[in-house]
Amino acid sequence: MYFTDRGIEELAERRGQESVTFDWLAERLRDFVDLNPEFETATERLATWLARLDDEDDE
Repeated sequence: MYFTDRGIEELAERRGQESVTFDWLAERLRDFVDLNPEFETATERLATWLARLDDEDDE
């Protein structure tokens, strides 16, 4: 188990039953980067990965 898995598991346990829009998620990611600018690159990579998840060209 990676260290980050604990946060992912907590997210799933606490909010796993909720539904959100990608607009909501994008706004939370912006808020996170505003508060934690040192994570801008990782957050950008995650957002790009999520945006392109279904692109057949990236496989």
